[in-house]
Amino acid sequence: MRCPFCHHGDDRVVDSRTSREGRAVRRRRECLRCSRRFTTYEYIEERPLTVHKRDGESEPYDRRKLLLSIQIACAKRPITPAEIDTLVEAIERELDHREEAEVSSEELGQMVMERLRSRDHVAYVRFASVYRNFQDPEEFSRELRDLAARVAETEVRRFQRELPLQPDEETEAADAG
Repeated sequence: MRCPFCHHGDDRVVDSRTSREGRAVRRRRECLRCSRRFTTYEYIEERPLTVHKRDGESEPYDRRKLLLSIQIACAKRPITPAEIDTLVEAIERELDHREEAEVSSEELGQMVMERLRSRDHVAYVRFASVYRNFQDPEEFSRELRDLAARVAETEVRRFQRELPLQPDEETEAADAG
């Protein structure tokens, strides 16, 4: 590895550890000439992923493009850059486990929306408005109503007590006595 400071070609590894949930190795190195330290990352060369777009075109998956679209939707929201990075890594992990080397842009957008919906409703609506390309205010209103209905349903389920299918013997005895 070439030193980024003096460009010498020899160094020694001071520390190694896994990073990015085991998808990379982080190495701390020390240049043998100038003794300055620097960090390198080693990644597995992954199979190229292709994104099939709505217009029929295909393009290589670009992590930065996905990250930027999520950052725009999350602007001025209580979502940290680390949380956005974790969200993108979760999507990439899901894509890595698939057999296909191609994903549709619609499916990629759905994956983002699922995660944003549970994290921040405003960021979700922002992303959905661009992703779904709302053409009029009614489409936007419909999405907001659907979101409100899903939130209400989740709240009802959260506070709903599960009732037994059959009364047990203790309950019957207490009711009889």
